[in-house]
Amino acid sequence: MRTTSSHLPFLKSRICKFIILMACALYTIGTYAVERELVWPKGKMPDAQPHQIAAMTDEAGGEKFKPDKHRVAYLEWFDAPANDVKNNGCMILISGGGYYNCCDVGLIALWRDTFTKLGFQCVNFVYRTPRPTGLPIYQTAWEDGQRAVRMVRSEAAKRGFDPERIGVIAMSAGSHLGLLLATSSQTPAYAPIDKLDEVPCHINWALLNAPAYVTTDAETGTPATRLGYGIDVKLSDIFKFDEKTCPISMQHGGNDEYSPNGSTLIYRELRKRGIPAEVHLYPNRRHGAFGLDRAVEFMRQMGFIGELEPEVPLMSRYPSDDARREVIREAVWPEGRMPDFQEHQCEPYLEWHFPKELKTKAIQIIYSGGAYVGNDPDGFEVAPARRYLNEKGMTVVTMKYRTPRPTAESGLAKHTSAWEDLQRAIRIVRSKAADYGLDPEQIGIMGSSAGGHLTLMGVTSSMHQTYLPIDDIDKVPCNVQWGIGIYPAYALTDGASDPNTEKGNPDSAVLVPEFSFDLKTAPMLFLHGDADVYASMNSVKTWEKMRSMGIQSELHTLALRNHCFQVAASPGTGSYTWLERISDFLKYVVKE
Repeated sequence: MRTTSSHLPFLKSRICKFIILMACALYTIGTYAVERELVWPKGKMPDAQPHQIAAMTDEAGGEKFKPDKHRVAYLEWFDAPANDVKNNGCMILISGGGYYNCCDVGLIALWRDTFTKLGFQCVNFVYRTPRPTGLPIYQTAWEDGQRAVRMVRSEAAKRGFDPERIGVIAMSAGSHLGLLLATSSQTPAYAPIDKLDEVPCHINWALLNAPAYVTTDAETGTPATRLGYGIDVKLSDIFKFDEKTCPISMQHGGNDEYSPNGSTLIYRELRKRGIPAEVHLYPNRRHGAFGLDRAVEFMRQMGFIGELEPEVPLMSRYPSDDARREVIREAVWPEGRMPDFQEHQCEPYLEWHFPKELKTKAIQIIYSGGAYVGNDPDGFEVAPARRYLNEKGMTVVTMKYRTPRPTAESGLAKHTSAWEDLQRAIRIVRSKAADYGLDPEQIGIMGSSAGGHLTLMGVTSSMHQTYLPIDDIDKVPCNVQWGIGIYPAYALTDGASDPNTEKGNPDSAVLVPEFSFDLKTAPMLFLHGDADVYASMNSVKTWEKMRSMGIQSELHTLALRNHCFQVAASPGTGSYTWLERISDFLKYVVKE
């Protein structure tokens, strides 16, 4: 189905011992002992088909491989984790391969190493392939999967983990199977054959990499024929989202032919049911497994790895301006020339924060939120990011824009004066960049909450004139090359002025009309708490709109986190490492 650079070299297996009882095998992979256990008793496997085998591709491709000895799905139990890291959980590892084979040998090794070190009992699940004839492409694998989960749960006490702490990590077709296990455990995939089938087959969390075939334009087993778009394209109805549906984290490439819109549709269904979830979307990545660190952060935030460490205030982590060389302040408007002046609003200004060691000619403009009632260029939404980027050698311009909101009598929208200030600020920065040895065509904007809404205005609507020109600076374009939206508010019609009344989930909650999405719309990074009252669907639906325009943006939602997720966070979670997502994104968009 594919090749991927994420596959790692796999050490050849050496079979050491074969036990007739339950057809278990004991052998070694590298330094890991493995116990092989068949999922089905002899003669009891449902829908047996003579062309199907159960084997990873490294084994199936060997010269001595005998298909008739590999017809039954199996589990491979790896060594238990060391006692000093053991966390009472189990990870089921599921390869992809288009339901044609189980090909992700390298990923299985990577996941085994990663999660064993984190304290999980790891077990590789190898299901029947290639696709069955006369049945849905996933049917025999789903049968194997439900039986495998029952077997894993039934052996929890023996192997030293909690039967309600079982998760899966999967890739591609394996993620399609993982999604079935995560959402549809109350739907029997096969008729019971013995007492084991009385054991529940639900799982407790799922980490899904690039889930394939989940939209209706791909559910027969092809790449998404319409890229996951269109009013006739939905999430496949085989996924039931029943009462045992578990928290899920999805990682997906933004340019994957197995559409990332499948992941956003899954995310939407989870949110409708109040199930914590994350979606991580990577620009211009095709089919592959990305963001393992994000999946681990999700598990840590959810408490699946262990108890969270105490939260640390963000401002205490970035208290110093030692990486700054100098700061220059200037007014946004010449005296007496400010459009739509109102007495009750503050005076807008810019501050240029130059790093001691300049490593890039790009410029990042940053401003805070505050519901368009106030804004603070020295608060937690601005100062830490400013200091972090100065440390990285980047020039940062901070902006104080006019607040509070214009009066009702003025007839102006809540954001109009701030938008005027932003357009003028971008023009000033562009017009003076070369004087400071910087690049006038490498400018990004970043804001949080109401500032995130303002960022969307700047990114999507730069060709929309907000005020009459007053001098030569206003002849300079005010488009930018990228935007960073931190929990943007007011982006959907169900939350245009207040928190989202319907969490942004219904199709009736659409993007607000002030976003033009003009021809100069730039790519964005979105970071948003999954539990934010200013709903994460603000970011998700904007990401979907940009992708439909051919604009590749990046998106990360954070499970259990509300508005201002970063103000204090526990180490090892996405709310703690969020500034690193900004650094990663800038490496993608900055052209040096």
